[in-house]
Amino acid sequence: MRRVLYLMRHGETLFNQQKKIQGWSDSPLTEKGRRQAMIVREYFIKNKINFDGAYSSTSERACDTLELVTDRDYRRIKGLKEWNFGTMEAEHEYLNPLLPYEDFFVAFGGEGELAFRERISNSLVKIMKEDQGEVILAVSHGAVLRQFMRQWAHTSKVDQKERLGNCCLLKFEFMDEAFKLLEIINHDYSAL
Repeated sequence: MRRVLYLMRHGETLFNQQKKIQGWSDSPLTEKGRRQAMIVREYFIKNKINFDGAYSSTSERACDTLELVTDRDYRRIKGLKEWNFGTMEAEHEYLNPLLPYEDFFVAFGGEGELAFRERISNSLVKIMKEDQGEVILAVSHGAVLRQFMRQWAHTSKVDQKERLGNCCLLKFEFMDEAFKLLEIINHDYSAL
């Protein structure tokens, strides 16, 4: 049976505005971030997309985004948290190395890239195996979306090299325990 996962990045946060590294550290949604989430909510309503199950990272910014997008009950999943950047958390983004990060953050007490990717993939596969609903929403983080795309690049023809912005949606098909990226949905938030 073909099922669908919408994997969504949270709305803009204070740290996003301030250009701070934000992994396991957290900061609140900005007014713009809340309005971004409401645009996505309207997209789901307009397209008659109803969720059978909803999940969020345990980070406040992801939970707050999900609560704006849908009124459904949801489960908080630790495995959907952002990359752990160790002591680089809340530092200015100019301290980030050039991409790809690989295992750069391990030296600062953070996660290695492949360990992070495996955590994300295992969490989302588990969600889809346990929740037999046809349409599932998971709200998470930018690096989560990117690493999950990389994990399933071999099954997908859809790609985006540019940054995955706040409230970006990745629509995946899930069948035979494999994901296939069907669509990347970027709304225009330039007027916000």
